[in-house]
Amino acid sequence: MTDQELTIVKSNDRKPKPEQDQIPFGTTFTDHMFVMDYEEGKGWFEPRIVPYEPITLDPAAMIFHYGQTVFEGLKAYRGNNDNILLFRPEQNFKRLNRSSDRLSIPLIDEEKVLGYLQELISLEKDWVPTTEGTSLYIRPFIIATAPNLAVAPSKTYKFMMILSPVGSYFSGGIHPVKIKVEDKFTRAVKGGTGMAKTAGNYSSGYQAQAQAYKEGSADVLWLDGIEKRYIEEVGSMNIFFKINGEVVTPELSGSILKGITRMSIIELLREWDVPVVERKISIDELYEAYERGEVEEAFGTGTAAVISPVGELNWQGRKMTVNNNEIGELSQKLYDTITGIQKGNLEDRYNWVVEVK
Repeated sequence: MTDQELTIVKSNDRKPKPEQDQIPFGTTFTDHMFVMDYEEGKGWFEPRIVPYEPITLDPAAMIFHYGQTVFEGLKAYRGNNDNILLFRPEQNFKRLNRSSDRLSIPLIDEEKVLGYLQELISLEKDWVPTTEGTSLYIRPFIIATAPNLAVAPSKTYKFMMILSPVGSYFSGGIHPVKIKVEDKFTRAVKGGTGMAKTAGNYSSGYQAQAQAYKEGSADVLWLDGIEKRYIEEVGSMNIFFKINGEVVTPELSGSILKGITRMSIIELLREWDVPVVERKISIDELYEAYERGEVEEAFGTGTAAVISPVGELNWQGRKMTVNNNEIGELSQKLYDTITGIQKGNLEDRYNWVVEVK
């Protein structure tokens, strides 16, 4: 990255802020955004904060044709003392670079970009909502911009960060959801791009998710792409099962996203001396454990919901009702702990929280 100072151009046209009890997810954006460009031989240059506005791209820009793009998702929270807190943001930029490496996109300077993000949030601090369950969603992303139809990595890129105030992921608190086990479509395979946060991983799941919605489920549980036996993850969340006192989550095989909430959950469980293991687990094994009455809890983990308890799994016409379709004691404790640290209500003994000055 070339050594250039951050420039800030402030907007003269400020937008009205939405009512905090009526904030939709991902449709309202703040007054400013961060932009930085890349050119082969020059590196990343001109980091700047500018008024939020549309961008202009050539119709031949490679992002449109070959999907060379990566993104991240994290949140800023309003703390007890009216301060603004980020949860493990350095991990998001580490993961962005892992995704970029897989997609042949040049890497960013993680420390500098985190500094730029803090500058952006500091400028937009009035956009961080105060109501319980709300936050400021942060979307960093990189797109290929070279006007070229050749099948090869782009030589120019644009890195941006946009901010969006969002309401609670769940209305009225967290409630167990129904999940359909997907055994027809494939989301990712080892050696593919499943470990990266890239656009195609999500749009390729739309058909399966639409079918799940029709059948009354909130999301899909993906199985491995080869044998259609081994559990991978739920939509955009990692998955955990508490089976006979032990918490099991699928191991990172190269086709599963390395979730930051997932990592935090594992670290908490180990500190609490709760048995937790990362390994391959088949849907057959899960069903057999369910038949024996050993599946005590199930939950997804991710930035949006933190913990999403699973109350029902549907697999080939067989229904698995987990914990009487109620949130489990461990799931609730994990949710309360993570959200308590994120909001500054609990002591951060792990140095997970970064305060925006």
